[in-house]
Amino acid sequence: MGRHAFLFPGQGSQAVGMGRDLAAAFRAAREVFQEVDDTLSQRLSKLMFEGPAEELTLTANAQPALMAVSLAVLRVLTREGGLRLEDQAVFLAGHSLGEYSALTAAGVFDLATAARLLRVRGDAMQAAVPPGLGAMAALLGVSFDDAVAICAEAEAGEVVQPANDNGGGQVVISGHAGAVDRAIELAKARGFRRAMKLPVSAPFHCALMQNAAVAMAAALAEVGFAAPCVPVVANVSAAAETDPARLRDLLVAQVTGTVRWRESMEMMAGAGVESFVELGAGKVLSGLTRRLLPEARAVSVGNPAEIEALLTQLQA
Repeated sequence: MGRHAFLFPGQGSQAVGMGRDLAAAFRAAREVFQEVDDTLSQRLSKLMFEGPAEELTLTANAQPALMAVSLAVLRVLTREGGLRLEDQAVFLAGHSLGEYSALTAAGVFDLATAARLLRVRGDAMQAAVPPGLGAMAALLGVSFDDAVAICAEAEAGEVVQPANDNGGGQVVISGHAGAVDRAIELAKARGFRRAMKLPVSAPFHCALMQNAAVAMAAALAEVGFAAPCVPVVANVSAAAETDPARLRDLLVAQVTGTVRWRESMEMMAGAGVESFVELGAGKVLSGLTRRLLPEARAVSVGNPAEIEALLTQLQA
């Protein structure tokens, strides 16, 4: 499979039932879910396995839940499959909250710390903007420069900015609801393929999240950061990062900053990565990879069969 990067998904990949087959098949996965449950004093795993979907989708639940599934997959690969990230991975990267999963995988902080941080992050992001004030939308068929220009024209004294540059003509924008609506109309007027509101509970990755950034700076200041065992490509720098102090600062900047996923993926491909392995729930990042880098290999690993297939490929 060549040189590998391991990717960790973000919010939107959650679904009721995620992790259930892992827990049934592997003790290592059950241990991860139990530790997260204990850390948060919540039966989060029951919510993941059984729903209801509306509760799982709440930001404060979805963020630690998605991290738990990603780390359960990784724990099975390392404990029961003998995989060593240091030997197999050139880079690690995670989309938005997935960056916390990547940092945990790299040993920057432990699983319990990641769960606590993501609960703080989810609560802070939800509380930063009153319901209805903010919105997010996906613009399809646009370049990043197109999205920047549309946002600049739509602002009219309000906040609207690119939140996720996902690549393949997909840019997510975020800000005040009125400004996002104006940006949607501008995109349609300019003939871009599609522009649509997203069903999210808050306007993530924009300046309206400043109060959440302050809360995360305080929470992260209490956490010890170790050097990662594999370089982590940070969302807001789109560069391979290894310095613990800088990684901490980048997590704070990420709350209000753009997730530069397209540039991150292009950087890794330019550095010789041939295979991108998504660990966790859903197949969002694998789909983005195929659109952005059609020559690269993209693999999703989230259930027992996919774990077995990956181990077979890595040992070939």
